[in-house]
Parts: sequence; structure tokens; C-alpha cells
Amino acid sequence: MAKSKQKIIISCAVTGSVHTPTMSEYLPATPSQIADSAVEAAKAGAAIVHLHARSAKDGRPTGDPAVFGEICSSVAGRTSAIINITTGGSSNMTIEERLAYPLQAKPEMCSLNLGSMNFSIHPVAERITNWRYDWEKPKIEGMKSAVFKNTFADIEYILANLGESDTRFELECYDVGHLYNLAHFVDRGIIKGPIFIQAVFGILGGLGADPENLFIMRSTADRLFGRDNYLFSVLGAGRHQMSLLTMGAIMGANVRVGLEDNLFIGPGIKATSNAEQVKKIRHILEELSFEIATPLEVREMLHLKGAEYVHFV
Repeated sequence: MAKSKQKIIISCAVTGSVHTPTMSEYLPATPSQIADSAVEAAKAGAAIVHLHARSAKDGRPTGDPAVFGEICSSVAGRTSAIINITTGGSSNMTIEERLAYPLQAKPEMCSLNLGSMNFSIHPVAERITNWRYDWEKPKIEGMKSAVFKNTFADIEYILANLGESDTRFELECYDVGHLYNLAHFVDRGIIKGPIFIQAVFGILGGLGADPENLFIMRSTADRLFGRDNYLFSVLGAGRHQMSLLTMGAIMGANVRVGLEDNLFIGPGIKATSNAEQVKKIRHILEELSFEIATPLEVREMLHLKGAEYVHFV
């Protein structure tokens, strides 16, 4: 019973690197917009804000440490929320480009993808005729022939370099095999608890958003790690966001929302902000008598080193 009463962590993925400015006028597409949107999401109840960087010129994803520093220093100065920096970057970035800023900042948290995959939204390009920027269409269409590379060597490189600085990880698992990859690193003692698993559903190339798959991922994680030895979180892409998150919470999971994962707030209705999605899932959870974890509580739950040991410049 004590386990079921644990407060729920709300994470918010603010902008990502997959959606483009043409797809939604509300997608944060400049450093200042990303920072402002992250702060708004935190005020709405997100204890963790997951950040990618984009160019101020045209909203293009970037790994430039100077841009990341502008975003993160702004967010850190205005909220106590945990700043979780991507190590996935964009699928066309090298591992060195993806790690350039995390290695500099050594944050409390980073994301970590647990396997290579065919990650794509290329069918979306067929429905768009007018693009805002010239980089957008080639990027989206190019995903059809691209692989999101996260080899064992890549994962070891990230763990070896960031793990030594006590950075903890949001362990992103897009399929059952990724849980077994995670178990490989846990068994070798390279990844230590508390383990924070982000189960991802509904990405083309990954595990589908069928409710049955939520049970598969949860039960597989239980077998591999033991229910008391990890924290589980659910990410539902696109229209599956709120329903899967609600189901996941009932099963004891934490939740992730954000415009990186879904541009809408309801059928055919675009979300006007990340905070709007945070408020919606928070309302659903509180109506179901769940309590929402604060940043301080999450730092204790995930054994984070604390914001005072991070310097975002």
C-alpha cells in the first residue's frame, strides 16, 4: 500500500527536435521561447523539464552549448524544477554533438536512449504543403531513411562521461528490447539505482500505443529489476498521450507530457503551451486522488545531486 501512495512525478518535454515550427505555431522555437515555456510548465506542476535547444534564427534543432547555456541559465534562475538535458539531441547529430553541452554543464539529469531504432514521423510530410523554413521538409522526409543511433558503445560513452559527475538518467525505452539493454548495464553495475524508466509508446519504429503494451513493459520491468527497485514513467505520443498516462498512473507510473511528444490538447485542438498539457494531466491525476511530487521530493526520490552542484553557463 505504501508504494501505491507514492507521489507522481510530472515531467514536461518542452520542444524536442522532431516537431518543426510549421507543425504548430505554439511550439517553442527560439531559446527565449523554450525557456519561458519551461518555466510556465514548472509553475503548472512539472517537477522535471526536459530540454532540447533550437536556433533563434529558424527554430532548427542544435547542440550548440552557447544556445543550451542561454536556455538553461534562464530556466534555472526562475524555477526550482529539475532541468533534464537531452543526450538524444537530433538523429542527424553525432554523439559528440549530442554530448557537447551535457558534458560541460554536468546537470542533475539527462535523458539516455537505450537502443538504436527507426524513429520517424515522415508520413506527416505528406500532409503539409507550405513549410515555414526550408530545412523542415528535408528533415522530416529524411527520417524515412535514417536510423536513430544509440549503440552499446554510445550508451557506454554517455554513462562513463556523465555518470562520473553524478548525473542521473531518464532511461528512455521505446520497446521491450530496450529494457533488456538496460538490464545488461544494470547487471554489469554500470547503471545503479534508483532506476527511472521512461517507457515510450506510439512512436513509428517503436512499441505501439496499445494499452496491452503498457502491461508488457511494466511486467517485463518487474521481472528484470523488481517492482521496488525502479521508478516507472509513461510517455504516450500524439493522441495517445492523456489516456495512456492516466492508465499508467493507475498502474503506479509517473507521467510525461509536453509539446515534444504531442502538439495537441484534444482531438483537432492544438495545445497553446506546455503548461496547458501539464495542467490537464495534473487535473486528471488529482481528480483520481493522486498527489503530485514537488521538485524537492523528486530530488529525494531519484537521489539527485542538487541544483547547487550544477552551473549552467
